[in-house]
Amino acid sequence: MLGAELVARPAGFAYRFGDKQLNVHGPGVKPAEVARLPVQPGNSDLCFEWAGPIADAIAHLGRCGVKIEAGPMERFGAKGRGTSVYFRDPDGSLMEFMSYARMG
Repeated sequence: MLGAELVARPAGFAYRFGDKQLNVHGPGVKPAEVARLPVQPGNSDLCFEWAGPIADAIAHLGRCGVKIEAGPMERFGAKGRGTSVYFRDPDGSLMEFMSYARMG
């Protein structure tokens, strides 16, 4: 639904988005370096840039059967002002699509 490539690692998997990668530590994975307080399922808050208009992100979520929690609403992100919609992953973590495309 997010468009990630699933990458097999020696232990577990990673999710790759172009030149960005999220390493995940699922059951049975014991990485050498970890956060002091490991994140529990549902405790994450991740934002992904949506390349087109936010209306397209909303339509994509609808096609995937994903309920929108909040938005669309104006937010300030890494590239300045944008428009965001929020939704949840299956564990309950907050996910966000942010579009920097001009509305209107």
